[in-house]
Amino acid sequence: MKKYITLLISFLGLVGGFSAQAFAQSTDTDKIRSIPLPVPFPAPFIGEQAQTPFHDEDRALPESRAQIQLSYAPLVKQTAPAVVNVFTTRRVRSRNSLADFMFGRGRAPERLQGSLGSGVIVRGDGIIVTNAHVIRGADELKIVLNDRREFTAKVIAQDEEIDVAVLEIDTKGEILPSLPVFEGDGLEVGDLVLAIGNPFGVGQSVTSGIISALSRTNVSDVSSFIQTDAAVNPGNSGGALVDLNGNLIGVNTAIFSRSGGSNGIGFAIPSELVARAIDSALSEGRIIRPWIGARTQGLDTNMAVALGLDRSKGTIINDIYPTGPAALAGLEQRDVILRVDGTDVNDNSGLNFKLATLKNDSTVNIDIWRDGDTLTLPVKLQIPQETPKRDERDLDGIHPLKGASVVNMSPALAIELGLDPYLSGVLVRRMKRRSIASANRFRNGDIILEINGSPVSSTRQLEALLDEAGAEEDWDIRIDRNGQIGKFPIRYLPRID
Repeated sequence: MKKYITLLISFLGLVGGFSAQAFAQSTDTDKIRSIPLPVPFPAPFIGEQAQTPFHDEDRALPESRAQIQLSYAPLVKQTAPAVVNVFTTRRVRSRNSLADFMFGRGRAPERLQGSLGSGVIVRGDGIIVTNAHVIRGADELKIVLNDRREFTAKVIAQDEEIDVAVLEIDTKGEILPSLPVFEGDGLEVGDLVLAIGNPFGVGQSVTSGIISALSRTNVSDVSSFIQTDAAVNPGNSGGALVDLNGNLIGVNTAIFSRSGGSNGIGFAIPSELVARAIDSALSEGRIIRPWIGARTQGLDTNMAVALGLDRSKGTIINDIYPTGPAALAGLEQRDVILRVDGTDVNDNSGLNFKLATLKNDSTVNIDIWRDGDTLTLPVKLQIPQETPKRDERDLDGIHPLKGASVVNMSPALAIELGLDPYLSGVLVRRMKRRSIASANRFRNGDIILEINGSPVSSTRQLEALLDEAGAEEDWDIRIDRNGQIGKFPIRYLPRID
């Protein structure tokens, strides 16, 4: 029995070891007794900006029962006021019932639909970060502080793909409590963390746990998540994941659960990406993510062996955009990207994440594997360019596309619309109701590739090809619809008066 008690105390000591050091230097107002420690603790974490992360020599097991009984309360008091509730409201219209239709009761009335999440104040003048999915479709945004004060918020910028949104509230000059955003690389699996948010709308709650894993890239296409076993539930989205120094190390965004409740597998967007999104939103008014202009694919074991690598690592370049950064830097198809700016790349998500944390126009070193050798090439990052210019046009005339509005495809427009940036041609942006284009069943998002055998590269050329064809009755129009390319059947043509 004594053996099991000893093991239990050792386990509790492992969990509380950092707390002992952290709170040993707390002030009298924290009401925590100072305890001498054999290992000196670095600068106090309470009320300070981002500190040097823990090192191995700073970690130690507790040596007394008093050390095990220390509390997270001072850390919570310091950080919790910077975590807010985010309430969203959107107007939705109910469907008309059959009775409404039969008795002519008109359009169904609007009703308000609300949802909630969490957010983190990252700048005392009222800048707040949350998840993009928390505010999706919102007509009104309300921020409720820890002290129950309410503010109306506006969206500065959001990015659905990385699931980050930056909001602003008018504090009337008041400086609010905020969390410093950690931008270092000292996080390790096993570090203690706290998750703060508003789960299930019950009010602000705090849970504790450890970092279970780093660089989880199989959750989305862009991010490289922090995984934690701190309880994260619906409503925690957009809340804070903090370390024992009081730094924001991540924004809670998702859980892995079959029941909808916490199963001890939560994910947070790393603060490195959050910090870049905040800076971009405040300086550019939008969240900018640089690219290198290379389409890549993760390697499996067979591909790695065929390329002469000793393991499946990196991403292989399958396609290069002609005028993109990769092409200008001399990267080639079949090159394998191993590292970007010193960070190992293991798959596409890892590559996209690393690029998203870098600044536009910065030059980074990219290590590649080419023909059995490792090379390092400097690449100047850019945001996707709008080349060619959009040149949006409303089509009119005697042809099957009358009434359609078309625009030139470009990498910038494609990413804006969530499409493949390597697509070319002319995009059908929208159509007039009851138009010839609509009657022919063209859809928004169709990409026009050819008109009567002639490739289409711009809206100007498309308009010229349509006018040149005149009043033909047989049309050969090829389109790309959701990746399916083929000839489009023409059913209706304008009348010739």
